[in-house]
Amino acid sequence: MSDSSPFRMQLVHLDLKGAPPKVSYLAEIFPLFHALGANGILIEYEDMFPYEGPLQLLRARHAYSPSEIKEILHQAKLHELEIIPLVQTFGHMEFVLKHEQFSHLREVELFPNALNPHKEESLALVGTMIKQVMELHRGIRWFHIGCDEVYYLGEGEMSKQWLQQEQNNMVKLCLTQMKAVASHVLIHHPNVKPIVWDDMLRGISEEYLTESGIAQLVEPMIWDYVEDMDVHVKVLLMDKYRKCGFPKLWVASAFKGATGVNQSLTIIGHHLKNNIQWLKVADSGPAEMLQGIVLTGWQRYDHFSVLCELLPMGIPSLAVCLQTLKHGGYTDNVKKIVEKYLGMSNLEINNFMSESSGTFPGSDVFSLVTQVCDRLVQPLSPQEENDSPSYDPAHPTRCHQPPNQMECHHPGVAGST
Repeated sequence: MSDSSPFRMQLVHLDLKGAPPKVSYLAEIFPLFHALGANGILIEYEDMFPYEGPLQLLRARHAYSPSEIKEILHQAKLHELEIIPLVQTFGHMEFVLKHEQFSHLREVELFPNALNPHKEESLALVGTMIKQVMELHRGIRWFHIGCDEVYYLGEGEMSKQWLQQEQNNMVKLCLTQMKAVASHVLIHHPNVKPIVWDDMLRGISEEYLTESGIAQLVEPMIWDYVEDMDVHVKVLLMDKYRKCGFPKLWVASAFKGATGVNQSLTIIGHHLKNNIQWLKVADSGPAEMLQGIVLTGWQRYDHFSVLCELLPMGIPSLAVCLQTLKHGGYTDNVKKIVEKYLGMSNLEINNFMSESSGTFPGSDVFSLVTQVCDRLVQPLSPQEENDSPSYDPAHPTRCHQPPNQMECHHPGVAGST
């Protein structure tokens, strides 16, 4: 990393739960990641991992094979990109709990997103998932166990009964599952440190977090993807975690997939501002705690949601954000460096249309999608406007609302991605 960057590690997040790249494309794009300043990959497999045995039904039809996983790891090592696997173990478990075989492990019967933390079989399930992923990722230093957005936690029948006991509460319910999974990782892999998304921890009091012992088990990853992120609030949150005994933490920005559930074109300016805010946080917060930053690139808001921007659509944004983090800001010189790496003559930050689509891996997809979207949003002529019905499927209104939770009245009916 450049001396201008406060981040020792800069990781690119690969979200594989929609339009997962072929291994051949990853082999093309990893050298660019490295050149732009990344030194690691947070890889969220979801149903693309080649689970075996009783877990084989979790595989998507086009899941990577074990040999392809090994090739991905080989390519990452060639380009000095440290791999951190991510496996959801509490919330966002739709790809597991949608199957009839595992539907009895849902927190709420109708919703396949959250795992029931009361059943021993739940921990056995995630333990097996972690074991199989670990077997193909020997020598790793961190393992991300997810644990974000555990919707409907406490609303299952077993949880309601458990919460009726005087000594129990929602915070204890959440932390008990986190600690169980993290302890499982540490017992079986003492040299691997678990990471968790921090949103389920933020509202817990300093006293409770300290007494719970969670700080000795995990490293929290603070995430926020908005362009006007409150720097002061994030610095205070980092200091809170420090006081609670967490020795290290991570932060997470976004380079795509955070501005609309069905977004097709990446708003570079939004993500640039978000990453600049994180630079300000890093400059003001406790530097000794900071492990690094992950630039997330979400592909779906959840397993049942539509696709947002394809990975090639986010590469120019990723390039801008990585170089901005590396050099401590975005300048004309950084812009020229990015344009050189992308093969673009004039990169537009606040406009979807640039003078050239570039020569980077995936630039042909970038060009085609941009052209299609440009044609789809062309304004109607006055005559067409007068003749058009109130709803025209050829000119839909862009939706920026998050997807609703999918109810599964009949377990196992939803297909793989």
